[in-house]
Amino acid sequence: MTVASAMMSLLPKENFKEPEHLSTMIGRLAPFLSNRAQSLAGWGAHYSMGFVFAAVYVELWERGEIDRSIKNGVILGLLSGLLGLLIWKATFKIHPLPPSIRFIDFYLQRIPAHVVFAVFATIAYRIIKSQEETRPAGSQCRLH
Repeated sequence: MTVASAMMSLLPKENFKEPEHLSTMIGRLAPFLSNRAQSLAGWGAHYSMGFVFAAVYVELWERGEIDRSIKNGVILGLLSGLLGLLIWKATFKIHPLPPSIRFIDFYLQRIPAHVVFAVFATIAYRIIKSQEETRPAGSQCRLH
């Protein structure tokens, strides 16, 4: 998703890079933080939200509430994109010094970026599950 947002930033010459915007907003709230700490916090916040979205997808798949198909991955992405749009809109609204961007463009690119994320999450999950299903009974993956 981060790569998709970065690629979409090239088209209209806008910055859609979520971690950069988060870093900027964190830095404006906590200017005493070093640039590195602001950047790490921005990336951490971005990946934390990605983890939450992926965990919800896995929960839906594990409970059997939805099939792990590409079509459902697209649907999850559309729904996640709308939710992500609302989260960003609220974040920019409550932040005292949001970045100076064309908000409508930023909001709208959330949807295709989340579709990319959800489809790749679906593919990764399917690969992991197919490997688990072909693994002999009793064998475990161990890290040494």
